[in-house]
Amino acid sequence: MRYLVMISATQADYDAMTGKASAGSPAWGEEDMRAMFAFMEDLNAELVRTNEMVDAQGLLEPAQTRLVRAGEDGEPVIEDSPYGPDDELPAGYWVLDCASLERVTEIAARVTRCPQPAGAPARPVVIRPLGAGDEVSEPTD
Repeated sequence: MRYLVMISATQADYDAMTGKASAGSPAWGEEDMRAMFAFMEDLNAELVRTNEMVDAQGLLEPAQTRLVRAGEDGEPVIEDSPYGPDDELPAGYWVLDCASLERVTEIAARVTRCPQPAGAPARPVVIRPLGAGDEVSEPTD
């Protein structure tokens, strides 16, 4: 089964990684960044070795986001950087091919242990099964 595993961050989190602290995110130093990248490289290498890695990408900061929606007149409305510094958005993802929900949950639990500076926000890791429309659950009352 394939799963989408996502991590999230705010613009303030991205700013913190460039050394700019805020009320909710302490500034990251060079050692913090090296530790995070080493952790992610090791995790990704393991997922490649176990043939569970399908794809993985980090996403650029929310300030580089563009939002396109239909306007009331049906014409597209385009907003550059529509999110505030505290809006939590996807920061990266993995598409994994795992034998079970338990296995992908083990991997997500490992992601939560990625090193970060003391006081940095602990964001959840989201697991979403990928599949065709026929796998959608029936609504419950």
